[in-house]
Amino acid sequence: MNDVVGSHDLLLVTLDTLRYDVAQELAADGRIPNLARHLPGGVWERRHAPGSFTYASHQAMFAGFLPTPAAPGPHPRLFAARFEGSETTATDTFVYDTPDLVSGLAAVGYRTVCIGGVGFFNKRGPLGSVLPGMFQESHWEPEFGVPSPTSFEAQVARAEQVVAGLPREQRLFLFVNVSALHQPNWFHLPGATRDAGDSRATHAAALEYVDRHMGRLFAAARSRRPCFAIVCSDHGTAYGEDGYSGHRIGHDVVWTVPYAHFFLDEAS
Repeated sequence: MNDVVGSHDLLLVTLDTLRYDVAQELAADGRIPNLARHLPGGVWERRHAPGSFTYASHQAMFAGFLPTPAAPGPHPRLFAARFEGSETTATDTFVYDTPDLVSGLAAVGYRTVCIGGVGFFNKRGPLGSVLPGMFQESHWEPEFGVPSPTSFEAQVARAEQVVAGLPREQRLFLFVNVSALHQPNWFHLPGATRDAGDSRATHAAALEYVDRHMGRLFAAARSRRPCFAIVCSDHGTAYGEDGYSGHRIGHDVVWTVPYAHFFLDEAS
């Protein structure tokens, strides 16, 4: 990462609440082509989330603790604050002298931009201002939120505006929290109803919706220079497994998440 930081733009996309099993199933079945073409080997990596709900997980990720590979470690990290005794900081790790990755990237010349999605990014109160407040520039509109059937395309449009407005020489760290997977998501499946509610099938339909617009986001991210992208979930969610619903619980479908990182070449 010491060769990447400074030479590339950086994109972090959290597919909020996306389950690993659903993500992997859709990739294998050819239902998310825009994402799958960038996944190493066409598959998601199975990882463990650093938290069981959005706020906790993003606090950890912004501190450099991305989802951990789901196999015995140690696993060297891409980014880390300088910390005596860290066992996951390696020679290739980008090490910063600030409390979090966002300010660490700002310190080396990156413009840091957040395009929020779920309520922890809505800036409507003190709690919803903590995470976006880490960034030099943050955006949230009701159209980006969980009740909106067109949330991701609205977020992508804002990302395109942000990128177009930057001087070409300005490096960018763009973070997008995608809200479409989070409940309610029933409206993404044709024929589903509010009364029937959300299900694993509507969750999958929401990921298909996101994939239809992901190519535009990737195109914007690579439009100025090569881009290093990280796409992952912050946690999963339960749809009745073992009697559980939702997240902020210790079930495997919550702790197991899809992850990928890859390069996006500069547009020609």
